[in-house]
Amino acid sequence: MLSVLPLIDRAVAELVPGFRALSIVVQAAPLTHPEVAQAALDRACKAVREGGPGWGEAHLAAWADTFRKFGAKPQRTPCSAEALRKRVLRDGSLPSLDPIVDLYNAISLEYAIPVGGENIEAYVGSPRLVVADGTEPFDTLKEGVPAVEYPDAGEVVWRDDKGVTCRRWNWRQGVRTRLDADAKCMWFILESLPAMPLEALTEAGDKLIEGLQRMMPGVQIESSLMGPGAK
Repeated sequence: MLSVLPLIDRAVAELVPGFRALSIVVQAAPLTHPEVAQAALDRACKAVREGGPGWGEAHLAAWADTFRKFGAKPQRTPCSAEALRKRVLRDGSLPSLDPIVDLYNAISLEYAIPVGGENIEAYVGSPRLVVADGTEPFDTLKEGVPAVEYPDAGEVVWRDDKGVTCRRWNWRQGVRTRLDADAKCMWFILESLPAMPLEALTEAGDKLIEGLQRMMPGVQIESSLMGPGAK
């Protein structure tokens, strides 16, 4: 099983001292029960329409404040969890994209937490959360055409040795490491601020793992906590 050791740069830890994350590495097995993901997404959308967890609004507000700390404008580029929530509140549901993506979007919605899913085999070196200097390439699509962008200097990004894999912390994923159900080795990162109880972060990770195990019987999974509270 592929080992993944995500790193958090000291500058990011100093910017947001209470940041913690759950890292989950998955060696995939044949996906035999995709319906698990759709059911989870339906339940999560219903939970959002009913108001979500009691601490959810505070957690999303904390993410907006965090984005402002590194110069982002959360009204224009919100954290991934807030963007999903706005779509559900506007449309009532989310369209199905891919069973794996649907499952981790469901966890993001239900727990008001940014969740990233990556094809870790596409990485060059370890994932690391850093403050960008503005020269790091980010592969994306513009009007359906491949394009390269660069983050703003001072922007918090996830990257590897080749370039940026997610801009504005968890706002937009790149194309190169994008995850789908065909990936053999998957990496998920559940990102939490102090407004979210640690036990809720653990519960969210457990529910993601349970869903993956039901979808892909025989899957191998390892998880680890990063940041305050980690052992």
